[in-house]
Amino acid sequence: MSVLVLDSLGVARDDALPTLRGALDPAKAEAALGLVPRLAAQGGAVRLRSIRVTRYKPGQRCLVEYDILLSRSPGREEELTLIGKVRARHGGGSSDRLQRAFWEAGFHAASSDGISVPEPMGTVPAFRMSLQRKVAGQPASHLFESGGASLGARIAETAHKVHGAGVPAGKRHAMADELAILRDRLHDVAREHPRLSARIAALLVGCERIGTALRPPVSSGIHRDFYSDQVLLDGDRLWLLDLDLYCKGDPALDAGNFLGHVTEQALRTRGTPDAFVLFERGFEDRFVSLTGESERTAVRVYRVLTLARHVYLTTRFPERRAHTEEVLALCEDLLPGAAR
Repeated sequence: MSVLVLDSLGVARDDALPTLRGALDPAKAEAALGLVPRLAAQGGAVRLRSIRVTRYKPGQRCLVEYDILLSRSPGREEELTLIGKVRARHGGGSSDRLQRAFWEAGFHAASSDGISVPEPMGTVPAFRMSLQRKVAGQPASHLFESGGASLGARIAETAHKVHGAGVPAGKRHAMADELAILRDRLHDVAREHPRLSARIAALLVGCERIGTALRPPVSSGIHRDFYSDQVLLDGDRLWLLDLDLYCKGDPALDAGNFLGHVTEQALRTRGTPDAFVLFERGFEDRFVSLTGESERTAVRVYRVLTLARHVYLTTRFPERRAHTEEVLALCEDLLPGAAR
């Protein structure tokens, strides 16, 4: 049977991710997947049906989907899709161990609260790749209106579950790191758009002022890249994706980051930052009910910092460039002293 290979992005030519060439070769991929202990258990045989590149950041990371037919015993076959993740300077083992740590910390597929991570399936050493089972669901970004406040509350509970999971974090991310990243990004915008440089400088001063004034956090493990496309909903089950940036930091960062992305999406797609306000209120109110009312200020500070980072992000996506000044103006409205 021929194997369909879809690589419209040409990732096999990326010299910084050299194992992708083998990962996209049907014969090599089928043989390597057949050696994965989780798939080879009980004498199972792997038959590869198709290969798809689904996400790619040149020189940094790539996601590859494998549709396979897994024969575990005569007459017993299972069709499933695996997601293989390749990252520069990573062998796949750390991603798999972290995914498994969450799986075993109450995020398994049958968790009673309906909050899960995809099942870790092991690694492919030859490709420096980690594997997980693909899950079904709609991204939360499609459901802000229909889900409203109740969906917002549910996703806030997801963030809180991550923060309380107790999974060890190898790295730390502090406010100083957050502001340093923002400083670098906004300086890029000012260089590329000189007519906005004075407004960008004022925005950065305002962000540094509110960031440095924030209370010292009680740190925990945080997702650090928590936004709507990292959350899939499948009926009553919610799937949390992409734990690669997991570290120790301020839990309010995850909440504010999520809300900042929601607000930016509302402004960009609906022309008003308040389009998904019911969802945002449901999220914020539930998060502070779980963590304490004193955390509301921190959540709102991180929301503003996230929106400020989106000033930069709008310049990096052609379809968003028309919204740069809209996002900048919204940040100015939220930051007294950063006047236009």
